Order: sequence, then C-alpha cells, then structure tokens
Amino acid sequence: MITGLDHVVVLTGDINAASAAYQTLFARAPAWQNSGEGADRVLFTLDNTTLELMAPSGDGANADRIRSVLATQGEGLASICFRTSDIAKMHRRLDRLTLKPDVIADVESRDAISGAVLSWKRTRAAPEATRGVRVFFLERDKERPLSVRTTPGSISAMDHVVISTSDPERAAALYGARLGLDMALDRSHPDWGRLMFFRCGDLIVEVTHRPGKETDMSQDKLQDKLRGLCWRVADIDATHARLVQAGVDVSEVRTGRKPGTRVMTVRSGTCGVPTLLVQPSAGPASAAD
Repeated sequence: MITGLDHVVVLTGDINAASAAYQTLFARAPAWQNSGEGADRVLFTLDNTTLELMAPSGDGANADRIRSVLATQGEGLASICFRTSDIAKMHRRLDRLTLKPDVIADVESRDAISGAVLSWKRTRAAPEATRGVRVFFLERDKERPLSVRTTPGSISAMDHVVISTSDPERAAALYGARLGLDMALDRSHPDWGRLMFFRCGDLIVEVTHRPGKETDMSQDKLQDKLRGLCWRVADIDATHARLVQAGVDVSEVRTGRKPGTRVMTVRSGTCGVPTLLVQPSAGPASAAD
C-alpha cells in the first residue's frame, strides 16, 4: 500500500536561515511556502520526495509543541511521511496491525507565493507503536511543483533515509512485515553493525544497528531514531566545488562502500541533520560512510 516516501520533516528555529541553507545545499529554489496551525513551512521538492522545513510560529498548542521539541532535542529530523494510493485501506491495515492510527484528517495548504492550493488526506501511527519514530501516511492525487534548479551541480533526489535501532528484529518486523516495505538487503559487518535496506519507491529506508551502542538502557535510548539523509547528485565533483565556493563545510570526495559510488559528507547548513551526498552506481550507498 505504500508507494513511496512522500516527505521528511526537519524542525528549525529559524525558517528563513534554514530555507537559505537548503537552497544553497540543493541548488534549487523552494517549491512551496505556507504558514498556519502554529508553524511556518518551506518545502523543497526534488525528483522523488520532498523535504519540509518547519518552524514554530505564533501561539497555540502546535507552536508550543514544536518549541518544546527544539528546546529538548535541537534542530533536526522530526518525522517521515509515506505516500499511499488508498488512505482508507492503509488506515484499516494500520489499525489491524495495532499501530493505532489517528483519525484520517483532510488537510489543505495554500502556497504563499503563487496562491496555489494542495489538499490531501493524512493519518499517523502512534509513536509508541513505531518505536518512537513519528510516521505519517498520506494520500494525494495532485503532485507538488518541483523545486527549480538555480545553478549547476544541484541535488537531484533522495537516495536513502537512515533510521537507527536498538532492536533490529523488531525494526525489521515493523518496516518489512507490518508496513510492507520490500527488504532489499540484510547485511552485518563487525565495523558497521547490521544494515537493512527496505525499498520505498525509488529510494531506500535504511535501518542500522550498531551493537554495544546502547549503554543507556532507559526507555528513551531503546527507541528508534531518525538518524540522517543521503541525497543523490549526478556529478559529485561539480557539487563539491559549488558547495566549497558557497562556504559550506564538506568533506573531501571519497569512494563509497558500494562499488562504483563516490560520496562526501556535508558538515554544515543542514539544520543538524547528518547528511551524505552520493554519486550512485546502480543503487544506494551506505549512510554509515
């Protein structure tokens, strides 16, 4: 029932600074801007998914919740949203699998620049049922506008989103058996730990487990966490040169773990999101690179 990863949400305390930073990173302009329900939002829509920046705005419960998260956790990845072609059927499945979905909500958004309107239907699984990761599901019948490329060396698409887990068997059951994503790879390595790749449209949900990392056995430490993002580029040397010229802190280009790939790490301008760029061969690199 899941047809792709619709978007990821990144929380920030400064929507203007975050928007400028991601415009520099992507070399693409924002595709959508909206304010309402206690938040300012800026969306960058790439070839296969959307990154949504969200900052608190004004008063109200939602604005207070975002401020509370920023105060306790800082900026960073907040949630993921899968796309489905039938939200009612998806809701029934989530309910049968005891993922405790919210009531389906009708949502509308108006772009502050063009005045265009998009609408969709959305639900969310209970975070305690998804091991602490905030997971949404939506159905829409109209595509978002793409972010326009502003300079050469732009980022084209997402390669994978990374989720770290303290319990790989339960995580595999959640994303594979319960949510129905196709497991493309399950690999263990003494240096990397265990990596599980789940296909989601033309990108990958990568679940990682590193034994020995869970020294704190508190409930919070046992939850899964959104860890980072990896973006595809067509020419990593051109992208590297562009970002260096723009003053972004990036690593040198290096060989990726997957044969034929080349990767680099972005160390600034991501709102605290661990970020990797990859020039792929035929599939995803490992975000642990």
